[in-house]
Amino acid sequence: MVKSLDYGAFMEKFSLQLSPSQHQLPLSGLTFAVKDIFDIEGYVTGFGNPDWARTHSAATSTAPAVMDLLTAGATCLGKTVMDEMAYCMYGVNKHYGTPRNPCVPDRVPGGSSSGSAVAVAAKLVDFSLGTDTGASVRVPASYCGILGFRPSLGAVSTVGVLPMSQSYDTVGWFARDPMILNRIGRVLLHLPDVDPIKPSQIIIAEDCFRLSIIPSDRTAQVLVKSIENLFGAQCVKHVILGDYVKGKVPSLQHFMDKGNEDQKDDIPSLAALSSAMRLLQRYEFKNYHAKWVTKVNPDFGPGISERIWDAIKATGENIDFCHSVRTELRAALTALLGDHGILALPTTPGEPPEVQANPATSDIFFSRPFSLLSVAGSSGFCQRTKSTEFMRNITLEIIRTKTKNHDS
Repeated sequence: MVKSLDYGAFMEKFSLQLSPSQHQLPLSGLTFAVKDIFDIEGYVTGFGNPDWARTHSAATSTAPAVMDLLTAGATCLGKTVMDEMAYCMYGVNKHYGTPRNPCVPDRVPGGSSSGSAVAVAAKLVDFSLGTDTGASVRVPASYCGILGFRPSLGAVSTVGVLPMSQSYDTVGWFARDPMILNRIGRVLLHLPDVDPIKPSQIIIAEDCFRLSIIPSDRTAQVLVKSIENLFGAQCVKHVILGDYVKGKVPSLQHFMDKGNEDQKDDIPSLAALSSAMRLLQRYEFKNYHAKWVTKVNPDFGPGISERIWDAIKATGENIDFCHSVRTELRAALTALLGDHGILALPTTPGEPPEVQANPATSDIFFSRPFSLLSVAGSSGFCQRTKSTEFMRNITLEIIRTKTKNHDS
Protein backbone atom coordinates (compact mmCIF):
# COMPACT_ATOMS: atom_id res chain seq x y z
CA MET A 1 0.00 0.00 0.00
CA VAL A 2 1.37 3.42 -0.92
CA LYS A 3 2.12 5.91 1.79
CA SER A 4 -0.79 8.22 0.89
CA LEU A 5 -3.30 5.45 1.57
CA ASP A 6 -1.92 4.55 4.99
CA TYR A 7 -1.42 8.18 6.07
CA GLY A 8 2.35 7.58 6.17
CA ALA A 9 1.92 5.74 9.45
CA PHE A 10 3.83 2.54 8.69
CA MET A 11 7.54 1.81 8.38
CA GLU A 12 6.84 -1.72 7.19
CA LYS A 13 3.78 -3.93 7.03
CA PHE A 14 3.35 -7.59 7.81
CA SER A 15 0.80 -9.83 9.48
CA LEU A 16 1.95 -11.52 12.65
CA GLN A 17 -0.22 -13.72 14.82
CA LEU A 18 0.23 -16.82 16.90
CA SER A 19 -1.47 -20.10 16.05
CA PRO A 20 -5.26 -19.79 16.34
CA SER A 21 -6.68 -20.91 19.65
CA GLN A 22 -9.72 -23.12 20.12
CA HIS A 23 -10.80 -20.76 22.89
CA GLN A 24 -11.95 -17.16 22.71
CA LEU A 25 -9.04 -14.95 23.75
CA PRO A 26 -9.27 -11.44 25.23
CA LEU A 27 -8.06 -9.71 22.06
CA SER A 28 -9.28 -12.12 19.37
CA GLY A 29 -10.17 -10.33 16.15
CA LEU A 30 -8.31 -7.12 17.02
CA THR A 31 -5.43 -5.70 15.00
CA PHE A 32 -2.58 -3.52 16.21
CA ALA A 33 0.59 -1.75 15.11
CA VAL A 34 3.87 -1.32 16.97
CA LYS A 35 6.18 1.68 17.21
CA ASP A 36 9.57 0.97 15.63
CA ILE A 37 11.20 0.99 19.04
CA PHE A 38 9.98 -2.51 20.02
CA ASP A 39 11.89 -5.67 19.15
CA ILE A 40 10.08 -8.18 16.95
CA GLU A 41 12.02 -11.31 16.17
CA GLY A 42 13.47 -11.26 12.66
CA TYR A 43 13.02 -7.51 12.13
CA VAL A 44 15.51 -4.69 12.66
CA THR A 45 14.36 -2.22 15.31
CA GLY A 46 14.97 1.03 13.45
CA PHE A 47 14.57 3.67 16.20
CA GLY A 48 13.33 6.19 13.62
CA ASN A 49 16.72 6.63 11.95
CA PRO A 50 18.21 4.83 8.90
CA ASP A 51 21.75 4.99 10.30
CA TRP A 52 20.57 3.15 13.41
CA ALA A 53 18.84 0.52 11.26
CA ARG A 54 21.95 0.17 9.07
CA THR A 55 24.26 -0.43 12.04
CA HIS A 56 22.08 -2.90 13.97
CA SER A 57 21.04 -6.50 13.33
CA ALA A 58 17.57 -7.98 13.35
CA ALA A 59 16.08 -8.73 16.76
CA THR A 60 16.48 -12.29 17.99
CA SER A 61 13.41 -12.18 20.24
CA THR A 62 10.14 -10.28 20.59
CA ALA A 63 9.48 -7.74 23.33
CA PRO A 64 7.31 -9.20 26.14
CA ALA A 65 4.72 -6.42 25.74
CA VAL A 66 4.23 -7.37 22.09
CA MET A 67 4.15 -11.08 22.95
CA ASP A 68 1.46 -10.46 25.57
CA LEU A 69 -0.79 -8.93 22.90
CA LEU A 70 -0.13 -11.72 20.41
CA THR A 71 -0.73 -14.37 23.06
CA ALA A 72 -4.04 -12.67 23.88
CA GLY A 73 -5.16 -13.20 20.27
CA ALA A 74 -4.39 -9.87 18.56
CA THR A 75 -2.77 -9.64 15.12
CA CYS A 76 0.14 -7.26 14.51
CA LEU A 77 0.00 -5.52 11.13
CA GLY A 78 3.37 -3.77 11.14
CA LYS A 79 5.80 -1.24 12.57
CA THR A 80 5.10 2.48 12.62
CA VAL A 81 7.05 5.67 11.98
CA MET A 82 8.48 7.51 14.99
CA ASP A 83 10.60 10.57 15.71
CA GLU A 84 14.32 9.84 15.56
CA MET A 85 15.60 8.10 18.70
CA ALA A 86 12.28 9.08 20.37
CA TYR A 87 13.73 12.53 21.05
CA CYS A 88 10.87 14.82 20.00
CA MET A 89 7.15 15.41 20.57
CA TYR A 90 6.64 17.00 17.14
CA GLY A 91 5.90 13.90 15.06
CA VAL A 92 8.17 14.82 12.12
CA ASN A 93 10.75 12.52 10.55
CA LYS A 94 12.89 13.85 7.69
CA HIS A 95 13.87 10.35 6.54
CA TYR A 96 10.52 8.55 6.55
CA GLY A 97 8.09 11.43 6.33
CA THR A 98 5.55 12.91 8.72
CA PRO A 99 2.50 10.70 9.35
CA ARG A 100 -0.60 12.65 8.33
CA ASN A 101 -2.89 13.62 11.19
CA PRO A 102 -6.39 12.35 10.24
CA CYS A 103 -8.02 14.73 12.70
CA VAL A 104 -6.40 17.93 11.45
CA PRO A 105 -4.33 17.19 8.30
CA ASP A 106 -2.51 20.54 8.23
CA ARG A 107 -1.18 19.97 11.78
CA VAL A 108 1.53 17.67 13.08
CA PRO A 109 0.41 14.37 14.67
CA GLY A 110 2.66 14.75 17.72
CA GLY A 111 5.49 12.41 18.65
CA SER A 112 7.46 10.49 19.19
CA SER A 113 4.84 7.73 18.75
CA SER A 114 3.44 9.54 15.71
CA GLY A 115 2.76 6.61 13.39
CA SER A 116 1.15 4.54 16.14
CA ALA A 117 -1.31 7.33 16.93
CA VAL A 118 -2.09 7.99 13.26
CA ALA A 119 -2.67 4.29 12.52
CA VAL A 120 -5.36 4.23 15.20
CA ALA A 121 -6.88 7.60 14.34
CA ALA A 122 -7.09 6.61 10.64
CA LYS A 123 -8.77 3.31 11.57
CA LEU A 124 -5.96 1.27 10.03
CA VAL A 125 -5.76 -0.81 13.24
CA ASP A 126 -7.87 -1.20 16.35
CA PHE A 127 -5.09 -0.18 18.74
CA SER A 128 -1.36 0.36 18.81
CA LEU A 129 1.69 0.35 21.04
CA GLY A 130 3.88 3.36 21.70
CA THR A 131 6.28 4.51 24.37
CA ASP A 132 5.97 7.50 26.67
CA THR A 133 9.06 9.01 28.25
CA GLY A 134 8.38 12.75 28.08
CA ALA A 135 4.85 12.50 26.62
CA SER A 136 5.18 10.40 23.48
CA VAL A 137 1.80 8.72 23.90
CA ARG A 138 -0.13 11.53 25.56
CA VAL A 139 0.69 14.28 23.05
CA PRO A 140 -0.05 12.24 19.88
CA ALA A 141 -3.29 10.98 21.43
CA SER A 142 -4.28 14.57 22.14
CA TYR A 143 -3.35 15.87 18.70
CA CYS A 144 -4.94 12.97 16.78
CA GLY A 145 -8.20 12.97 18.73
CA ILE A 146 -7.94 9.47 20.24
CA LEU A 147 -7.38 7.81 23.61
CA GLY A 148 -3.90 7.24 25.01
CA PHE A 149 -2.64 5.65 28.21
CA ARG A 150 0.70 5.97 29.96
CA PRO A 151 0.93 3.35 32.75
CA SER A 152 2.75 3.80 36.02
CA LEU A 153 6.51 3.55 35.73
CA GLY A 154 7.55 -0.12 35.71
CA ALA A 155 4.00 -1.48 35.42
CA VAL A 156 4.59 -2.86 31.89
CA SER A 157 7.85 -4.54 30.91
CA THR A 158 10.26 -2.43 28.83
CA VAL A 159 12.45 -5.44 27.99
CA GLY A 160 13.00 -5.51 24.24
CA VAL A 161 12.26 -1.78 23.97
CA LEU A 162 15.08 0.57 23.00
CA PRO A 163 15.77 2.84 25.99
CA MET A 164 15.63 6.60 26.05
CA SER A 165 15.67 7.42 29.77
CA GLN A 166 15.08 4.64 32.30
CA SER A 167 13.71 6.98 34.96
CA TYR A 168 10.76 7.84 32.71
CA ASP A 169 10.43 5.17 29.97
CA THR A 170 7.03 3.48 29.85
CA VAL A 171 5.12 1.33 27.35
CA GLY A 172 1.83 2.99 26.44
CA TRP A 173 -1.06 2.31 24.08
CA PHE A 174 -3.65 4.02 21.87
CA ALA A 175 -7.25 3.17 20.97
CA ARG A 176 -10.37 4.87 19.66
CA ASP A 177 -12.74 2.83 21.81
CA PRO A 178 -12.48 3.13 25.63
CA MET A 179 -13.51 -0.50 26.03
CA ILE A 180 -10.63 -1.64 23.82
CA LEU A 181 -8.26 0.67 25.71
CA ASN A 182 -9.39 -1.09 28.89
CA ARG A 183 -8.96 -4.58 27.40
CA ILE A 184 -5.44 -3.78 26.26
CA GLY A 185 -4.61 -2.52 29.73
CA ARG A 186 -5.84 -5.67 31.41
CA VAL A 187 -3.64 -7.78 29.12
CA LEU A 188 -0.49 -5.67 29.46
CA LEU A 189 -0.93 -5.11 33.19
CA HIS A 190 -1.96 -8.74 33.82
CA LEU A 191 -5.10 -7.62 35.65
CA PRO A 192 -8.24 -9.65 36.36
CA ASP A 193 -11.58 -8.61 34.91
CA VAL A 194 -13.09 -6.71 37.83
CA ASP A 195 -15.65 -3.95 38.22
CA PRO A 196 -14.39 -0.34 38.02
CA ILE A 197 -13.58 1.41 41.29
CA LYS A 198 -15.45 4.62 42.05
CA PRO A 199 -12.99 7.51 42.49
CA SER A 200 -12.71 8.84 46.02
CA GLN A 201 -12.18 12.37 44.70
CA ILE A 202 -11.53 14.13 41.40
CA ILE A 203 -9.30 17.16 41.83
CA ILE A 204 -9.42 19.97 39.27
CA ALA A 205 -6.03 21.68 38.78
CA GLU A 206 -7.41 25.18 38.32
CA ASP A 207 -4.14 26.93 37.45
CA CYS A 208 -3.37 24.30 34.81
CA PHE A 209 -6.71 24.88 33.11
CA ARG A 210 -5.99 28.61 33.05
CA LEU A 211 -3.02 27.88 30.76
CA SER A 212 -5.40 26.54 28.13
CA ILE A 213 -6.41 28.70 25.18
CA ILE A 214 -9.88 27.11 25.42
CA PRO A 215 -12.40 29.06 27.56
CA SER A 216 -13.14 27.48 30.93
CA ASP A 217 -16.87 27.16 30.14
CA ARG A 218 -15.85 24.55 27.53
CA THR A 219 -13.31 22.78 29.70
CA ALA A 220 -13.20 22.81 33.50
CA GLN A 221 -16.85 23.79 33.94
CA VAL A 222 -18.03 21.01 31.64
CA LEU A 223 -15.82 18.54 33.49
CA VAL A 224 -17.15 19.57 36.90
CA LYS A 225 -20.77 19.20 35.78
CA SER A 226 -20.04 15.75 34.39
CA ILE A 227 -18.36 14.65 37.63
CA GLU A 228 -21.27 15.97 39.70
CA ASN A 229 -23.76 14.08 37.53
CA LEU A 230 -21.78 10.82 37.74
CA PHE A 231 -20.46 10.83 41.29
CA GLY A 232 -22.05 13.75 43.15
CA ALA A 233 -20.77 17.22 44.01
CA GLN A 234 -18.91 15.93 47.07
CA CYS A 235 -16.44 14.17 44.77
CA VAL A 236 -15.19 17.42 43.21
CA LYS A 237 -12.16 19.13 44.74
CA HIS A 238 -9.98 22.00 43.52
CA VAL A 239 -6.27 22.75 43.82
CA ILE A 240 -3.77 25.34 42.67
CA LEU A 241 -1.32 22.67 41.63
CA GLY A 242 1.66 24.98 41.11
CA ASP A 243 1.44 26.32 44.66
CA TYR A 244 0.94 22.84 46.09
CA VAL A 245 3.97 21.43 44.23
CA LYS A 246 6.13 24.41 45.16
CA GLY A 247 5.39 23.92 48.85
CA LYS A 248 5.80 20.13 48.85
CA VAL A 249 8.83 19.66 46.57
CA PRO A 250 11.66 21.70 48.13
CA SER A 251 14.32 20.36 45.76
CA LEU A 252 12.66 22.32 42.93
CA GLN A 253 14.42 25.44 44.22
CA HIS A 254 17.51 24.27 42.31
CA PHE A 255 15.59 24.52 39.03
CA MET A 256 13.48 27.64 39.55
CA ASP A 257 13.99 30.50 37.12
CA LYS A 258 14.31 33.39 39.58
CA GLY A 259 13.48 36.00 36.96
CA ASN A 260 10.14 34.48 35.99
CA GLU A 261 8.48 33.45 39.23
CA ASP A 262 5.59 35.82 38.61
CA GLN A 263 5.09 34.99 34.92
CA LYS A 264 1.49 34.57 33.80
CA ASP A 265 2.05 32.37 30.73
CA ASP A 266 3.38 29.43 32.70
CA ILE A 267 3.40 27.93 36.18
CA PRO A 268 6.91 28.48 37.63
CA SER A 269 7.03 25.40 39.85
CA LEU A 270 5.82 23.13 37.04
CA ALA A 271 8.28 24.77 34.63
CA ALA A 272 11.01 23.94 37.16
CA LEU A 273 9.67 20.39 37.35
CA SER A 274 9.94 20.17 33.58
CA SER A 275 13.53 21.48 33.67
CA ALA A 276 14.56 18.83 36.20
CA MET A 277 12.89 16.12 34.17
CA ARG A 278 14.56 17.11 30.90
CA LEU A 279 17.96 17.40 32.58
CA LEU A 280 17.77 13.83 33.88
CA GLN A 281 16.45 12.61 30.52
CA ARG A 282 19.41 14.15 28.71
CA TYR A 283 21.87 12.63 31.16
CA GLU A 284 20.37 9.14 30.90
CA PHE A 285 20.07 9.37 27.12
CA LYS A 286 23.76 10.21 26.97
CA ASN A 287 24.65 7.20 29.11
CA TYR A 288 22.75 4.91 26.75
CA HIS A 289 23.59 6.33 23.35
CA ALA A 290 26.61 8.68 23.40
CA LYS A 291 29.02 5.97 22.19
CA TRP A 292 26.92 5.15 19.13
CA VAL A 293 26.14 8.78 18.26
CA THR A 294 29.76 9.90 18.46
CA LYS A 295 31.04 6.88 16.52
CA VAL A 296 28.48 6.90 13.70
CA ASN A 297 27.75 10.65 13.53
CA PRO A 298 24.22 9.93 12.23
CA ASP A 299 22.22 12.11 9.89
CA PHE A 300 19.55 13.71 12.09
CA GLY A 301 16.76 16.07 11.11
CA PRO A 302 16.59 19.74 12.17
CA GLY A 303 15.67 20.21 15.81
CA ILE A 304 16.44 16.57 16.58
CA SER A 305 20.14 17.01 15.79
CA GLU A 306 20.57 19.95 18.15
CA ARG A 307 18.65 18.22 20.91
CA ILE A 308 20.63 14.98 20.69
CA TRP A 309 24.03 16.66 20.56
CA ASP A 310 23.06 18.81 23.56
CA ALA A 311 22.27 15.59 25.42
CA ILE A 312 25.64 14.09 24.46
CA LYS A 313 27.30 17.10 26.13
CA ALA A 314 25.24 16.79 29.33
CA THR A 315 27.07 16.64 32.66
CA GLY A 316 26.06 15.10 35.95
CA GLU A 317 25.53 18.48 37.63
CA ASN A 318 22.30 18.60 39.69
CA ILE A 319 21.42 15.00 38.82
CA ASP A 320 21.05 14.09 42.51
CA PHE A 321 18.55 16.93 42.88
CA CYS A 322 16.60 15.55 39.89
CA HIS A 323 16.14 12.26 41.72
CA SER A 324 15.12 14.12 44.89
CA VAL A 325 12.48 16.02 42.92
CA ARG A 326 10.98 12.76 41.69
CA THR A 327 10.85 11.27 45.20
CA GLU A 328 9.34 14.39 46.76
CA LEU A 329 6.76 14.82 43.99
CA ARG A 330 5.59 11.24 44.25
CA ALA A 331 5.10 11.62 48.01
CA ALA A 332 3.27 14.93 47.50
CA LEU A 333 0.84 13.54 44.93
CA THR A 334 0.26 10.40 46.98
CA ALA A 335 -0.77 12.62 49.90
CA LEU A 336 -2.94 14.80 47.66
CA LEU A 337 -4.80 12.01 45.90
CA GLY A 338 -5.00 9.26 48.51
CA ASP A 339 -6.38 5.90 47.36
CA HIS A 340 -8.35 6.04 44.11
CA GLY A 341 -7.98 9.80 43.69
CA ILE A 342 -7.85 11.46 40.28
CA LEU A 343 -6.16 14.69 39.21
CA ALA A 344 -7.56 16.31 36.07
CA LEU A 345 -5.58 18.79 33.96
CA PRO A 346 -5.16 19.63 30.26
CA THR A 347 -2.77 17.54 28.20
CA THR A 348 -1.68 20.50 26.10
CA PRO A 349 -2.79 24.14 26.30
CA GLY A 350 -3.71 24.48 22.62
CA GLU A 351 -3.87 22.93 19.17
CA PRO A 352 -0.88 21.27 17.47
CA PRO A 353 1.59 23.28 15.38
CA GLU A 354 1.24 23.43 11.61
CA VAL A 355 3.09 20.78 9.62
CA GLN A 356 5.28 23.34 7.89
CA ALA A 357 6.39 25.00 11.13
CA ASN A 358 10.12 24.91 11.84
CA PRO A 359 10.77 21.84 14.04
CA ALA A 360 13.89 23.57 15.39
CA THR A 361 11.55 25.89 17.33
CA SER A 362 9.48 23.06 18.83
CA ASP A 363 11.10 23.38 22.27
CA ILE A 364 9.74 26.93 22.50
CA PHE A 365 6.28 25.83 21.38
CA PHE A 366 6.25 22.93 23.84
CA SER A 367 7.46 24.86 26.90
CA ARG A 368 3.97 25.13 28.42
CA PRO A 369 2.90 21.59 27.47
CA PHE A 370 6.11 20.28 29.04
CA SER A 371 5.09 21.92 32.31
CA LEU A 372 1.74 20.12 32.29
CA LEU A 373 3.14 16.82 31.05
CA SER A 374 5.94 16.64 33.59
CA VAL A 375 3.53 16.01 36.49
CA ALA A 376 2.86 12.38 35.57
CA GLY A 377 6.30 11.85 34.07
CA SER A 378 8.19 12.99 37.14
CA SER A 379 5.91 11.26 39.65
CA GLY A 380 5.76 7.98 37.75
CA PHE A 381 1.96 7.88 38.10
CA CYS A 382 -0.25 6.59 35.32
CA GLN A 383 -2.12 8.97 33.07
CA ARG A 384 -4.91 8.72 30.54
CA THR A 385 -5.46 11.16 27.72
CA LYS A 386 -9.10 11.43 26.72
CA SER A 387 -9.36 13.46 23.56
CA THR A 388 -12.48 15.11 22.23
CA GLU A 389 -13.65 14.81 18.64
CA PHE A 390 -12.45 18.27 17.63
CA MET A 391 -8.97 19.50 18.38
CA ARG A 392 -10.20 22.92 19.40
CA ASN A 393 -11.88 21.33 22.39
CA ILE A 394 -9.96 20.42 25.49
CA THR A 395 -8.10 17.19 26.02
CA LEU A 396 -7.96 15.96 29.59
CA GLU A 397 -5.36 13.92 31.34
CA ILE A 398 -6.16 11.91 34.43
CA ILE A 399 -3.52 10.85 36.90
CA ARG A 400 -4.40 8.14 39.39
CA THR A 401 -2.54 6.75 42.33
CA LYS A 402 -1.20 3.24 42.04
CA THR A 403 -2.87 0.72 44.32
CA LYS A 404 -1.38 -2.70 45.16
CA ASN A 405 1.29 -2.22 42.49
CA HIS A 406 -1.29 -1.92 39.72
CA ASP A 407 -2.69 1.03 37.82
CA SER A 408 -6.16 1.97 38.99
